[in-house]
Amino acid sequence: MQRSLIMRIIIGISGASGSLYGIRLLEVLHSYENVETHLIISESAKKNIQLETNWKVNEVEALANYVYDNQDLSAPISSGSYRTEGMVIAPCSVKTISGLANSFDTNLLIRAGDVTLKEKRKVIIMFRETPLHLGHLRLLANVAEMGAIIMPPVPAFYHHPKTIQDLIDHIIGKILDQFGLEHQLFKRWKEPLI
Repeated sequence: MQRSLIMRIIIGISGASGSLYGIRLLEVLHSYENVETHLIISESAKKNIQLETNWKVNEVEALANYVYDNQDLSAPISSGSYRTEGMVIAPCSVKTISGLANSFDTNLLIRAGDVTLKEKRKVIIMFRETPLHLGHLRLLANVAEMGAIIMPPVPAFYHHPKTIQDLIDHIIGKILDQFGLEHQLFKRWKEPLI
């Protein structure tokens, strides 16, 4: 039996500051016909969405193809046998990275990340805002050793960003690059200015 041409990507939005990154990723992925998104939003993330953005949680959920309750450990994405291209946790809280680093699967977001790592699929971690202490760095090193890609939302300026949206889109473009998805979200190094 041949595998479907649909690319399944799990998106986790945890309770760290920066829920706009997860929302923008969902917005952009929504425009790809061959991408199927599977969304988990933690309870803390739902509060942050209300605090940090003008979005309503149900509007964010409407951007995804599938939405799961964070306590539903029987969801398809809780099993490595459910095939996906990988997972993005944007943003990733300290609690979530700690759960991943220690395989402490207390909720679906951590469980989905754990099985995605187990299956050697891409797991992109967009860790919380700065500063970081040694404990944070050790947790990040642990998940990197397990195969995760650590992608903190650190802005670049070679593409001459003019707005906050430009800075966000640069990071989202870097995530899309990891999955081989073509985009025009930022000007690449040495490309002419758009």
